[in-house]
Amino acid sequence: MNGTPDRPQTSWGVFAQRNFRLLWMGETVSGLGNGITAVGLPLIAVVVLDANSTAVGLIAAAVWLPWLLVGLPVGAWVDRTRKRPLMIACDLVSAAALVSIPLAAWLDALTFRHLVVVALVCGTAAVCFNTAYHSYIHIVLDGRDLLEGNAKLQGSEAATQVAGPGVAGLLAQGFGAVTALVADAATFLVSAVCLKRIGVVEVDRVPDGERASLRRQIIEGLRFVGRDRYLRPMVTWGAVINMALMGYQAVQVVFLVRTVRLNPAMVGLLLASGSTGGIVGALVATGFSRRFGTARGLLLLQVATAPFALLLPMTTAGPGLLLFAMGAFFVGIGVSVANVVVGSFRQTYCPPRMLGRVVATAMVINHSTIPVGSLLGGVLGDAVGYRPAMWLMTSVVAACWLVLVMSPMRRERDLPQTYEQKQVHAKD
Repeated sequence: MNGTPDRPQTSWGVFAQRNFRLLWMGETVSGLGNGITAVGLPLIAVVVLDANSTAVGLIAAAVWLPWLLVGLPVGAWVDRTRKRPLMIACDLVSAAALVSIPLAAWLDALTFRHLVVVALVCGTAAVCFNTAYHSYIHIVLDGRDLLEGNAKLQGSEAATQVAGPGVAGLLAQGFGAVTALVADAATFLVSAVCLKRIGVVEVDRVPDGERASLRRQIIEGLRFVGRDRYLRPMVTWGAVINMALMGYQAVQVVFLVRTVRLNPAMVGLLLASGSTGGIVGALVATGFSRRFGTARGLLLLQVATAPFALLLPMTTAGPGLLLFAMGAFFVGIGVSVANVVVGSFRQTYCPPRMLGRVVATAMVINHSTIPVGSLLGGVLGDAVGYRPAMWLMTSVVAACWLVLVMSPMRRERDLPQTYEQKQVHAKD
């Protein structure tokens, strides 16, 4: 059941819809917490526990490992269950896990193993939450509003990626690295309250007696993605770029602290300034896609922005910090626009009964390389040095647009809006 049968025609767009406002508010606050965590956990490992880059990479890998372990069954499960109660439960679990870190630190009982366990717990909650969330957007908004709604959500996510690292760095500098996670836990509680107040009624589409087995549903989702000429190159590109992005991100905090010699506050501010590209990308995604087409626009931006990743390993102290900010800015634009276009495409293109499985399958494949990239980046940092490791991983980012250029998208202006439309295009 759609939450917006009669869309208000106002200058506020999707923000005129109460249910979307609550969803947006909850995700924005939770996203701020995620931005804090992204810097807070590595800082705790480096500053409090004196960890090396391999250990930092292991923490980053632990966050994403649950996608490989439970991602596919979660996708089939989400298609069977109501999304909002599951998302609320995930928020509460994440809040409890994060609170345990400052408590352990204040009791002088914090260990590296504790950080890894919390990363695994939060990662598992994120698998369930994100799979349900991508299906839930389609319930809150109708097809006409999905591109705009995804752009708004992507914009707020990018904004929190700017604010989160800055807040984490300042909190770590002023009060200690573990303090940032107290604020992070609070954001998950706020998100849960916002989700609780959403008034959309979810319909259980399939009676219990008619449901296929989890194994059959998982296979169906894998086949749908693997055989589709649009989804297959998208998830392949996503897997490649995620590996490379996480590879250099696993090293970048250690690189900035130990090679460039920045303090935690400056690390947070630098990562925040670079993340502004994500905001710009979300702001221009809708207009750019309408002007150049969803397929052509996506390709153009990837070709134009990905090579800027090569500026990151050139970073030096002083004016050389601008290289890092500029490289992250343009890479952020390309990734942000891709997230909006690909996310909206999946939500309108896939049959509703399979959306959870298709989302989970795509995200499992996309995220399967994240632990590999995180560990690879960390190991390379210790083996060959932090700057050479940055060079190796950013070189992959700079070239990964070739995957999309070799796909059918290069011959089309727009991606099909429905699976049936794709079938017509294929016959033509």
